[in-house]
Amino acid sequence: MLACLTPGQAPDYQRLAAEVLGIRGAAPDLARKLVEQALVFEDRREHWRRVGERARREAPAAPGVYVFRDWARAALYVGKAANLRRRLSAHFADRRWRVLPPALAGVAAIEWQQVGSEIEALLREARLIRDLQPVVNVQTGAPALVTRAIPRTLVQDVVLLVPSIDPDAAELVAARDDGATMLHRTRRNGAEVSRHSRELWRFFSRRSGAVADGLAPLVFSWLAGRGLHTTRLNPRDFPSARHLRVHLRNLLADKDLFSERLITVPPVSRSRDRAEA
Repeated sequence: MLACLTPGQAPDYQRLAAEVLGIRGAAPDLARKLVEQALVFEDRREHWRRVGERARREAPAAPGVYVFRDWARAALYVGKAANLRRRLSAHFADRRWRVLPPALAGVAAIEWQQVGSEIEALLREARLIRDLQPVVNVQTGAPALVTRAIPRTLVQDVVLLVPSIDPDAAELVAARDDGATMLHRTRRNGAEVSRHSRELWRFFSRRSGAVADGLAPLVFSWLAGRGLHTTRLNPRDFPSARHLRVHLRNLLADKDLFSERLITVPPVSRSRDRAEA
């Protein structure tokens, strides 16, 4: 737009400022600065558009998390989406340029990662924000229970079984009442259930000296709303890692795991099993 000049001809900045920018009577130096700033602005806009076009072509129409990065690979913004392609396309709609935060005008690349469920997206987004501290995100700290309307009955140790992007696996989302969370992808054929059961047992049993990541309020809040019908279990209902393993294996083998909520009946407690780790 502003670069249409005759080769070798010195730009008439005052005329350009008047005809293109609508600024008449500007002093020569001021007119030059205004035009040069407009050129830089237009160049950034074109690059911004190209980044958006790539996202529309390549991003999957699937749930996930994404990171906007600048030329130095610094994180500008972290977000989540139920549909990455649709969400990223909305970010780069022409109308968004006029209200774009200045930092986002410098986006040079977008990274994204598919996930299998909304709660996994929530947790991965929160972890990325915590680790990357992107400049545009408003909240970069862990969520607080006091700011969320969560029934007290939901603030307890829990393991959720939710879909994975791998159709042969499930995601185990563990949350403790002290704020800690853990994610595991496990095979539905039970090949990894013994190891993951032991890790879950240690996660819920050995709290002394551990530093919680503070993200459990996201899990409890989600359970109070959109995650109401998610299959879950309370690890405190099981006297040992072995009992937990058996119930996890049964849940993972159930063909209706993700089509309806599955409830497990806590096993009968045996004192000799409680010592098992």
